[in-house]
This record gives sequence, C-alpha cells and structure tokens, in this order.
Amino acid sequence: MLHGVIMAGGSGTRFWPKSRKSKPKQLQNIFSKRTMIQETLDRIKPLIDTNNTLIITGRSHAEELKKQVPEIPDQNIIIEPVGRNTAPCIGLAALYIKRKDPQGVMAVLASDHLIKDEKEFLNLLSVAKMVAEEKGYLITLGIRPKKPETGYGYIQYGEEILAINNKKIFKVNRFIEKPKKEVAEGFLSSGNYLWNSGMFIWKADTILNMIEIHLPELYQGLMRIDNVISTDKERDTIEEVYSGIESISIDYGIMEKAKYVAVIPCDPGWSDVGCWNSIPEVLPCDEDGNVIIGKHIGIDTSGSIIHAPHKLIATIGIKDMIIIETEDALLICPRERGEDVKKMVETMKEKSMDEYL
Repeated sequence: MLHGVIMAGGSGTRFWPKSRKSKPKQLQNIFSKRTMIQETLDRIKPLIDTNNTLIITGRSHAEELKKQVPEIPDQNIIIEPVGRNTAPCIGLAALYIKRKDPQGVMAVLASDHLIKDEKEFLNLLSVAKMVAEEKGYLITLGIRPKKPETGYGYIQYGEEILAINNKKIFKVNRFIEKPKKEVAEGFLSSGNYLWNSGMFIWKADTILNMIEIHLPELYQGLMRIDNVISTDKERDTIEEVYSGIESISIDYGIMEKAKYVAVIPCDPGWSDVGCWNSIPEVLPCDEDGNVIIGKHIGIDTSGSIIHAPHKLIATIGIKDMIIIETEDALLICPRERGEDVKKMVETMKEKSMDEYL
C-alpha cells in the first residue's frame, strides 16, 4: 500500500513578509485560493487515502495545520518537538507506517512545492511504488533541468535499470550540492544531470534498514520511540530523543551513501517556488512582464513582482523589482536580490523585531 508523508515543518523565510513564523509558506495561499499544504494534499488524494497520509510538522504550526486539513485524522499529524532536518523526520514517519503496514511504501513529499501536471505526477508515484516494492530501491524523482539553476542540488544518473509504463529508471551515480553557475552550465550540456526535487519513494522498512546502517545513532533513538508508540510515554520519549539527535538531511545521511538508489527523470511541471523571484515560473505575467497579485497601477513598470492584497501599489519607472505588501510590513528589493530576503529575516531576529517575524 502507498502512504503519503508530507513534510510541513519549514519556516519559509524567503517569502517574508507574507510568510511568518506562526504561519509559514506552506500554510499560506500565495498562489491560489487554497494554501500550499491543501494543494499538496489535494494532489495526492486520487492515489493515497487521507487515512494513509501522515503530516510531519512543528509544534507552533500544528493547530493552524489541523484547521486547514480537517480531513487528516489527528493521529496522522505527527509533531516534532524541534526541527532536526529531514532524516529524523522521515525516520519517525517510517516507524508509524511500518507499524500500520509492515510492507508499506511511503511517498515523501514537501508541503510547499507546486506541480502543474498532476496526472503525470500520480503516474510517477505509481511507477516508483512498483520499483520500491519489487526491487527494494530508494527512489527519487529527478526534474529535467531547463536552465543552469544554481539554487537546486543535482543528481547525476548512470545506467538504465529498468522501464515501467514508458518510464525509465536509472541508477544514481552521485548527488551534488547547489553548484556555481559555470558548473551548472556544464551539467545542463552533459545531459545526464537532473534537479534534485527532494521527493522520495521507498518501503518504510527499507529506509529504516538504511538508517540502521548509515545513521546508527538516529536508529537507536527511533527504536526507543518505536517501543513506546501508542503509550503514555510516546510524547516524552520523542522529546528526549529529539533533544539529543543530530540534525542531518536524508540526502547527506542516506542517499549519498546507500547502494541501491535510483532516479526517474521527469517533468511534471514542478517548482519548489523557493523565493519571491520564482513566482513568474508559476503565475502568468502581463504584457510588461509583471506578475501582479492584488491592487496595482503602474507607468513604465516592467519585469516586477508585486503582491498587494490590502493597499493600492502605484509604481512609476521601475524595472525588475519585488514589492510585497502586508498589513504591517512592506518589502522592496531588486529581483536579483530576492534570495537575500532570508538575510533580512535573520537581521530582524538579531534586532529582536519579533512582532514582524
């Protein structure tokens, strides 16, 4: 059986001031009337029943999340006491899935990605499930790159392993961290590099076995939790284990080390929409290349991203700018500095400007 695991613990700082600590990007409706977590859940419902979907989140987001996705049973919302990156999060989810379904396959997905071709995406998950069940591989979805993107990690793939339903599955040679532009250009021209989407499909017991081999300290902590699930010691034990485990990503901790790792090259219209500057990838531009959300009037305004749900934004003679308005804050920066919004959030933290975080 296929189970969904939606990781919903991120802070979404690059989408400040819309995204805040109490209501980050995945709980916001930046791109449509539905929030990103709601769209993620809607996307997989045709294939994965809500009773078989787990959402992993932080304590500060749990109540708002429950309001937004009431169809998910309370026991399927797993609260991490503190963020420890993706390996502990995924290992914890695997415990619950294996207990419910010893041969269960889990599709690990982010809560804040956009996917345009949902039919193709569900087909990819179905194919990956078959490979995970029949071959025992750790499967990831690799996005065919369209440009030399420096904001994504990459996957180099090698020999073809097999083909199912017209989808070719390849052996992963290596994972590469976010490259410099000239390196990314080389990846694009070589033809056997893919963007790392951060979406994974594998059997719950397979990933736990890999954690036992490659992250033995984490495995010991997970086994402590496994021994007390559904008892009155469960929450306290999770707190204790999380206070002592290493913060490590599943990519670095497992995928770069494991032997049987495969990738399915694909293009389901995916974007991780990591910052405001990625908005034009997913929303239409006007005749001047602007993406406007809300109220705007402009003269000689082009190539800009303007989000104004509360006030009229009037612009004259600006080009390639980001202007984001909320009830209590206004962000203005060149599009080429869009990644630096995260630095602004860090600066506000240093200055104890908590009311704006």
